Amino acid sequence: MEYFVQQLVNGLTLGSIYGLIAIGYTMVYGIIGMINFAHGDIFMLGGFSALIAFLVLTSFWAGIPVVLALLIMMLVGMLTCGLWNWTIERVAYRPLRGSFRLAPLITAIGMSIALSNFVQVSQGPRNKPIPPLVQQNFEVFGINISLKQIVIVVITTVLLAIFWYIVNKTPLGRAQRACEQDRKMAALLGVDVDRTISITFVMGAALAAVAGTMFLMYYGVVVFTDGFVPGVKAFTAAVLGGIGSLPGAVIGGLLIGVIESLWSAYFSIDYKDVATFSILALVLIFKPTGVLGRPEIEKV
Repeated sequence: MEYFVQQLVNGLTLGSIYGLIAIGYTMVYGIIGMINFAHGDIFMLGGFSALIAFLVLTSFWAGIPVVLALLIMMLVGMLTCGLWNWTIERVAYRPLRGSFRLAPLITAIGMSIALSNFVQVSQGPRNKPIPPLVQQNFEVFGINISLKQIVIVVITTVLLAIFWYIVNKTPLGRAQRACEQDRKMAALLGVDVDRTISITFVMGAALAAVAGTMFLMYYGVVVFTDGFVPGVKAFTAAVLGGIGSLPGAVIGGLLIGVIESLWSAYFSIDYKDVATFSILALVLIFKPTGVLGRPEIEKV
C-alpha cells in the first residue's frame, strides 16, 4: 500500500506539470479553435530560460537564496516565453486566422520545428544539467515526499485558482469568453479581439514557462527535445480533461501523470506511453468531449 501511495504522489507531481502545459493548449483552442502545436516547445524554452537565468544569477551572487532564485527563474521564463508566443501569434497565426483550417495547423508544426532547431543551434544538442536546488525530503506514514514535489503541486493549485478567477471574474476573462462564443459579435460589441487573443497566447506561454521551470527543478536537466513528448502528453491531457475547460486540463494532466507512474511501477516502463494513449482512446470512445468537456455547438 505504501508503494502504491508513493507512486501516486509521484504521478500527481508529474501530472501537475502536464496540467500547467495543458492549460495553454485549452485556452488557445477555446478562444480561436486552433491547436498551438508549438506550445510544447514554448515549455522547453521556458526550461532553458530558467537555466540561463540561474547560471547568470549564480555567477554574480553565488549564495542567492533558493526561493529568490526560483522566483527570478520563473519570471524570466514567463517574460521570455510570453514574448516568443506573442511574436508567433502575430507573425505566424494571425495572418492565417481566416484561411482554411489546415493552414494554421501546418504553420503550428512548422513553428514547433523552427523553435526546436533554434534552441538546438543556440544552446547545443547535449543535456544541460543544473545543481539540485531543493533537496529536503519528508517521510509521512512511510511515504517519501520531497519538498520540490510539494512546491510543484502548490504552484499548480495556486496558478489554476488565479487563472480561473481571471477567466470567470475579470473584464479580460469576459472578453475571452465572448471571443470563444463568437468573435465577430464580440468585435461588434467593442471587444478588441486581436488584443484578447494575443493576451491569451501570452498567458498560456507564461504557464508553460512555469511548467518548464518546475520540470528543470524536478529532473535537474533540460534538452532541446524536451518539448515534443511532454507537449504531446499535455495535449492529450487537454483532450482527456475536455478541451476548452481549465479544470479539465489540470484533471487530464493529473490523470496522465498518475497513469504513467502506476504503469511504470507495476508493469513494463517501455509501454507506459502505450497505456496512456490507450486509456485516452477508451475515454474518448465512451465520452468524446472528455471528462469535463462540453459538446461543441455548430454555429450556422
